Amino acid sequence: MNHPAAHVSADIEKAAGLDISSKSTSAEDISQPVPPIHLPPKLSKWNQRIERLSGLEARGITRVLPEERHEASVIGYVQMALLWFSANITANNLAVGMLGPLLFNLGFFDSAMCAVFGIMIGAAATAYTSIWGAQSGNRTMIVARYFMGYWPAKLACFLNMILMVGYGTIDCIVGGQILSAVSGGGMSILVGIVIVALISWLVAAFGMAVFHVYERYAWIPQLIVLFILVGSAGPSFNASLPNTVTGGAVTASRLSFFSLQLSVPVSWAAASSDFYVYYPESTKPWVVYLMTFSGLTLSFCFVNLIGIGLASGVATNSAWSAANDVSSGALIVAGFDGLRGFGKFCGVIVALGVISNNIPGTYASALGCQVLGRYGKMVPRYFWVCVIVIVYFVCAAAGRDHLYAIFQNFLALMGYWVTIFVSIVLEEHVIFRLKLGFDWTAWEDRKRLPVGFAALFAFLAGWAGAIVGMAQTWYVGPVAANIGGIGADIGTWLGIAFALILFPPLRYLELKKFGR
Repeated sequence: MNHPAAHVSADIEKAAGLDISSKSTSAEDISQPVPPIHLPPKLSKWNQRIERLSGLEARGITRVLPEERHEASVIGYVQMALLWFSANITANNLAVGMLGPLLFNLGFFDSAMCAVFGIMIGAAATAYTSIWGAQSGNRTMIVARYFMGYWPAKLACFLNMILMVGYGTIDCIVGGQILSAVSGGGMSILVGIVIVALISWLVAAFGMAVFHVYERYAWIPQLIVLFILVGSAGPSFNASLPNTVTGGAVTASRLSFFSLQLSVPVSWAAASSDFYVYYPESTKPWVVYLMTFSGLTLSFCFVNLIGIGLASGVATNSAWSAANDVSSGALIVAGFDGLRGFGKFCGVIVALGVISNNIPGTYASALGCQVLGRYGKMVPRYFWVCVIVIVYFVCAAAGRDHLYAIFQNFLALMGYWVTIFVSIVLEEHVIFRLKLGFDWTAWEDRKRLPVGFAALFAFLAGWAGAIVGMAQTWYVGPVAANIGGIGADIGTWLGIAFALILFPPLRYLELKKFGR
């Protein structure tokens, strides 16, 4: 029986190749596409040669029709969980856990509780948006057209590209920091960034088949070395570490760290369906949800608790404190210090593990370039992978000495729009689509998709709520400033509230006026 995640039929892929018009050959897919644009003959010839490479996924954003899917299998469903577990049991997420004690001044217990419950809520949102891939055969930002309209969905797509490039930047920096620390400073962080970026580029360029095979096994060495890290560093974890802030500042720090932890797993929500489009239409949504939720929750909780443990020991372990002054990557490597040369080997494995996290985001960003418009769709997916990798390599090289600032500001900021997007998707689905249903063949027909006025207005209003409630180093909103004396980040919650309240009546008016 075929493995739906690990194999992508070569015949299907090459045939679907650079489908610039995105016009399906099936009678089922009767959408009216935008006018086609074709590559110049010479470029088209070179493109065809590249796409003949064994294992290269030629398909871009074209819908995967039901007859092009693979048969269901238990292994295929388990692969759903393994994909997310492998992609997130990585050092960059471990570094996020460190922020509880080191940045927000929370104790071990408070940091752990904020992390676990924030992760579970964020994972639940991403698991929800993942159910549309198998049902529709469409990528996440194509599915977004059914909830936000053809044009407003491009805004969400653009923001998602920024988000994934940002995570690519963070992955490269963390990987570079660890490799530099392992070498005792003999290798610069920049060289480590180059290594992470190059391997990420290679796997993402080949696409779905190679990507799934990589993720199926990449978690094994990561899990082993992380257990070794727990054994090596665990005795220095300070589980009784108290909060170093008092009064209202404790509440503010809890809210901010909780929101930050939610922001990390929920950031996958705008890409989660991308990896399930080859599963059969008959795939049960609850299976997709459960596998996705399990993979995300287990991986994030495991590495974040380790990160909190490492950070809790900084105050009492002078060697760890000195390492933390160098970088978060150096602190991770310091946890292996008692193992001598073997510890350095483990550090290399941890550093290379961030590649597993980088590949899905790079893949999704490249698809986003095609979703943005006809000219973007004209360019092959593998070329966009090259562009995305170059962009986040440059960003990582420029920001390699400012990782904590990137974590604190970028992650929470990007989490605002994703939670607003998920809120709109949920209401459109539950309130309107349960009755209207979905015509997945209309994925590129603007006349059969929602106009999007309601979603756009609710989305912008949600952003207004996020702005007055956000608390960042460079800006604290008027509502956030009144919490705890130091300001607490409640931008996520105000953004959700504004969108949830405004979208239903606006969508009702839109349906009454336009009928779609």
